[in-house]
Amino acid sequence: MVVLAVLLLVVVLTCVPYLVTIAFAEGPVTTDASPIFGVTVPQGYKQWELIAPAEEAAPLDELRAVVGNQTAIDAYQSGTLPFPDGTILVKRAWKRKQSPEFASATIPGAATTVQVMVKDSKQYASTGGWGFGRFINGRPVDEAQHRTCFACHDARAKSRDYVFTRLAP
Repeated sequence: MVVLAVLLLVVVLTCVPYLVTIAFAEGPVTTDASPIFGVTVPQGYKQWELIAPAEEAAPLDELRAVVGNQTAIDAYQSGTLPFPDGTILVKRAWKRKQSPEFASATIPGAATTVQVMVKDSKQYASTGGWGFGRFINGRPVDEAQHRTCFACHDARAKSRDYVFTRLAP
């Protein structure tokens, strides 16, 4: 009986740090949907595979990383265009900050936005098959900002299924 209790205690103590890490890695989960499109921040996106990093110059001065779900990764790797329904792309952005340890390094500072694109060719037929969401601190920005999403993608990336980001080599 004592051996079983000790074994159970060891299992619990071994698993708790792992479970706590997972809970905090996800960050706050929000069910708030973007206006117009109804897009939400997908759970687990922080563990998705990197598609490409980017740096945005002034006035934004941001570091960005686009990640994708497995459908997106498979499409990028096979060169599939248009992207299949179910593709989800998430752009994470942070203010650029100089590293305190290494003068020539730029590192992420405060988080600025999480931007989401969801491919559903039927639901979002009027916007090239894509739904958009832009979130600050887990909350969607206003409808006016969401109205600018498709116009920008349409003007600059229509030939690539409205997606700016290319797979990093």
